[in-house]
Amino acid sequence: MQIKIAPSILSADFSRLGDEIRAVEEAGAEWIHIDVMDGHYVSNITIGPVVVESIRKVTRLPLDVHLMITDPDKYGPEFIKAGADWISIHPETCEEPKTSLKKIRELGAKASIAVNPDVPLDQVERYFPDIDMVLMMTVFPGFAGQAFIEDVLPKIEKAKKVIERRKLPILIEADGGIKADNIARVVEAGAEVIVSGSGIFKTSDYADTIRRMREAGNKK
Repeated sequence: MQIKIAPSILSADFSRLGDEIRAVEEAGAEWIHIDVMDGHYVSNITIGPVVVESIRKVTRLPLDVHLMITDPDKYGPEFIKAGADWISIHPETCEEPKTSLKKIRELGAKASIAVNPDVPLDQVERYFPDIDMVLMMTVFPGFAGQAFIEDVLPKIEKAKKVIERRKLPILIEADGGIKADNIARVVEAGAEVIVSGSGIFKTSDYADTIRRMREAGNKK
């Protein structure tokens, strides 16, 4: 299995964001991961659609937007219009998640459900027929640089088994505290898209870091 590496710009140098995105693209990244926080669902505040629109101008890579906001039904369409290819929502933020996921797809983006570390997989399995990806959070959402939560690994394994048993075309994405020294365990559990923020942007050589991550992950 060939994994996809999705650097999270939450850990990038925002004073030179365009250069940072071009740098990780040249270093071999397949996606760009964008964390959107509104100060309500999580206590941090990050970026809005206008920034995504600017990012879209500097890269052709898929833009993977994780909405950690209280009203994704209102703002999701704006991020898709700005250039998002993937939209991840937290089901507890939606009045009717199935309707929200359907709308994302109707607007031309891929739909994903985000699962926090303390949310049992059983609570979100009913949405699997309506999604293209499940985002397994390996930290609690809100801030960059948190430590990887190993207890999520069995949940990733369970998600993989459910997807295979039901023969669903769903990717598994993992996000939080993933670096070159632990990526192998995440991929072994079943993750196919790997989000890494500080694990890439806080290193001195993006290309070497992504190469080592890919080598470790693809050993599975």
